[in-house]
Amino acid sequence: MEQLLFLIIFYLLPTLISSIHNSTTGGCAIIRPPRDGGIRYRGLTQEQIRSVQILPEDYEIEYICRGSRIIVGPKVRKCLRNGTWTDMNQLSRCLLVCPRSWMSLENGRVALQPPGQPVEGTVLRYSCHAGFLLEGFSISHCTKLGKWDSPKPLCVYDSNYTGKKKLYIGALFPMSGGWPGGQACLPAAQMALDLVNNRTDILPDYELELIHYDSMFSYGSSSPALSNRQRFPTFFRTHPSATLHNPTRVRLFQKWGWTKIATIQQTTEVFTSTLDDLEERVKEAGIEISVRQSFLTDPAVAVKNLKRQDARIIVGLFYETEARKVFCEVFKEKLYGKKYVWFLIGWYADNWFKIKDPAINCTVENMTEAVEGHVTTEIVMLNPETVRGASNLTSQEFLAQLMSRLGGKNPEETGGFQEAPLAYDAVWALALALNKTVAPLRAKGWTLEDFNYNNKEITAEIYRALNTSSFEGVSGHVVFDAQGSRMAWTLIEQLQGGSYKKIGYYDSTKGNLSWYGNDKWIGLGPPADQTKVIEEFRYLSQKLFVSVSVFAGLGILLGIVCLSFNIYNSSIRYIQNSQPYLNNMTAVGCVLALAAVFPLGIDGLHVHRSQFPVVCQFRLWLLGLGFSLAYGSMFTKIWWVHTVFTKKDEKKEKRKHLEPWKLYVTVAVLLAIDVLSLLIWQIMDPLHITVEKFTKEAPKEDLDVLIQPLLEHCSSEKMNTWLGVVYGYKGLLLLLGIFLAYETKSISTEKINDHRAVGMAIYNVAVLCMITAPVTMILSSQQDASFAFASLAIIFSVYITLVVLFVPKIRRLITRGEWQSEQQDTLKTGSSNNNDEEKSRQLERENRELQKIIQEKEERVTELRNQLAERQALRSRRRPSVQNQNQNHSVPSSQAEPPSYSPAMDKRSLPPSFSNSSNLYQGEGKLSRNNCHNSRLPLLYK
Repeated sequence: MEQLLFLIIFYLLPTLISSIHNSTTGGCAIIRPPRDGGIRYRGLTQEQIRSVQILPEDYEIEYICRGSRIIVGPKVRKCLRNGTWTDMNQLSRCLLVCPRSWMSLENGRVALQPPGQPVEGTVLRYSCHAGFLLEGFSISHCTKLGKWDSPKPLCVYDSNYTGKKKLYIGALFPMSGGWPGGQACLPAAQMALDLVNNRTDILPDYELELIHYDSMFSYGSSSPALSNRQRFPTFFRTHPSATLHNPTRVRLFQKWGWTKIATIQQTTEVFTSTLDDLEERVKEAGIEISVRQSFLTDPAVAVKNLKRQDARIIVGLFYETEARKVFCEVFKEKLYGKKYVWFLIGWYADNWFKIKDPAINCTVENMTEAVEGHVTTEIVMLNPETVRGASNLTSQEFLAQLMSRLGGKNPEETGGFQEAPLAYDAVWALALALNKTVAPLRAKGWTLEDFNYNNKEITAEIYRALNTSSFEGVSGHVVFDAQGSRMAWTLIEQLQGGSYKKIGYYDSTKGNLSWYGNDKWIGLGPPADQTKVIEEFRYLSQKLFVSVSVFAGLGILLGIVCLSFNIYNSSIRYIQNSQPYLNNMTAVGCVLALAAVFPLGIDGLHVHRSQFPVVCQFRLWLLGLGFSLAYGSMFTKIWWVHTVFTKKDEKKEKRKHLEPWKLYVTVAVLLAIDVLSLLIWQIMDPLHITVEKFTKEAPKEDLDVLIQPLLEHCSSEKMNTWLGVVYGYKGLLLLLGIFLAYETKSISTEKINDHRAVGMAIYNVAVLCMITAPVTMILSSQQDASFAFASLAIIFSVYITLVVLFVPKIRRLITRGEWQSEQQDTLKTGSSNNNDEEKSRQLERENRELQKIIQEKEERVTELRNQLAERQALRSRRRPSVQNQNQNHSVPSSQAEPPSYSPAMDKRSLPPSFSNSSNLYQGEGKLSRNNCHNSRLPLLYK
């Protein structure tokens, strides 16, 4: 026996419910609960319920049933102004439910009286489709026990039937309830069936018949969850998924240059799934969702969080009733205006924000002000182009026929009028797909009437046909994606002056944006996606830089003059006694230190960021080498003076032997330490540019802009470590220099005749360096103060060093005349009894002359002593017998040996002038002229 085909398409749309209640004063008496049930009093405790007799106006009660019973009739009643409860003419009862399996009949239909739940008193009437015969009872009643009073009948195939075979389509249409969309969608589907059945090129051997029921509510067929092929493997829908709005939103974000958005959603599955899809799409487009808020019933906290986190471009996902709550809070938080853009769903009623809602405490004017300028995206449900599709009707012709079938009802008061084209195209999509499967099934030995829900082969053929559907419908081009969701155009509208204006269309299948260019903004244009932060680098004051550079330039010129003077006069003894090569190093070091002032003042205003590290290296090397040469040469002088003049007496003879190469080696060692440390620093952790960010500043002229001050620094990864090493080493060197300068302040030496001036310069450099280093670190974030302090410290220390070391020399040679000979200079020195240094030089010259005379006399004395020794030895050999005979007798004084030479006698008999230069008489065997016996004097000087 042949089987009939049941194909069910669930054409289900989001529920839009709006209720208006006026609040007045009054009260209602407590009513009795239904049998086998009770009443839930909202907000009242059991004690209050027992004591209260009158409930206030607008108070709601809810009926509840015991066990498995359900409420039949009004479930909720509300206290009215006149003191009565709503729907009192309708009885509320708690009844048992009969099995639902009796409500479906294969190859037949079941009529339910009254419509609704199968409870006590419900009657089922069975009938079979054409070509089938009914076996069993045609009527069944639901008893008080919750059971049917007769078995379920069967519809068997009538082998004698010769008419056109029928294919039945099952459908659920919400004819009543919060959103009665079936009022327009059902007539549209019937229009499509009539046209299909009259076509000879579509299913010529079959007739489509629609079997529909009132669902009384509508599931959200736009939910992204229905695109899950694992849960709904054969589901197709002509109503696009709610995620189809997201490609349009992303395209608009890109058009207006937004890279940061925020979202607020109602915590329901459809909006959560939509937001998850949006998050993936914006991430692929390089757009960030910086704020994501959600709420269940009260959006107040979520809106406040949006305000607190500076959300500007906000996508709102919620139903119409919650939308009014959201925008009432938006008005209170001032989260609207020229700085904000809201994206909402486009299927709200056009006047949704003007509807009075007791759930909010905002006026219509408040709401109108808050929603102005928001953008909506809505699926295009009516083809905007004048084309004839598969049904040979244009979209306008379809609307005209639908209006005729509705009997002239107001479209705005007819539920589902906007969605009717989708229902119309859904029937055509199914009919064309079934028509496409006839030939493949015939080739396999199957027919459409062989379909049942266990036949996977016929199901696969129908699935392939629907999956490859592509035709022009009255709602636009009909095509399904891999998840069975309709791909359609999106309408973009903007609320301008309290009414919606079309500003563009977006075709997600081709990625084309049709833009009208009539978008309007409260400000000068689309707002920024966040408070615009303008990065502004802080640069050194050019007046300060130029002023300091002038002083540095003059200092360099002074250093060159001093260096030239020292080199030109290096042959003059006075300059030679000041160690001119060390002074030359000091001058060169001062010039290098002053040259470091220029890169210290160079920043991003003068060079590109890529060249800034080179400037950083110049700063480091010029300062390091300049310090090593200038301070190192001065430190070497003071170190040598301290070392020589603090030795013990037995080593004082070495004082007069000053070897210049040792001084140069000392400076070279200090310089090498600096060069080596700088090389290691540069190789292991090179300097690079870093940017310091300061607190953002708000300019007075624009409240939507913040200034982000930035400052460039020369830094490295371990900057503090390197600075600690350098500052520690040089700090110890400075402290040691101060100590040596203090120790040698009273010493006078001709070999380094300017060591007192060197000590003064060391004091100056040490004090300025020890003050400047920590202060510049503290002032590093203040570019002008830091540069001024560091550069002026360098300039002052260099100026003082050059003046102290070189100006006295220049003055001396100018006043005394550099042409004077050494002898003339000596005479002038001898006539000055008040100059200790001149006296010292004169005594030294006298000592040198006396030392030559003494050296000659000592050589003569040594010669005479040798002669005496020889004569004594000869006399001893001539008179040996005489010595033996008289060995026990005293020798006469005239024959006694000459007295032996005594160094002590030598020292006691020295002239006064000789004893004043005691350092010249320290060796044994030295004789004075008064040290010999008078009788031997002629012989000594023979």
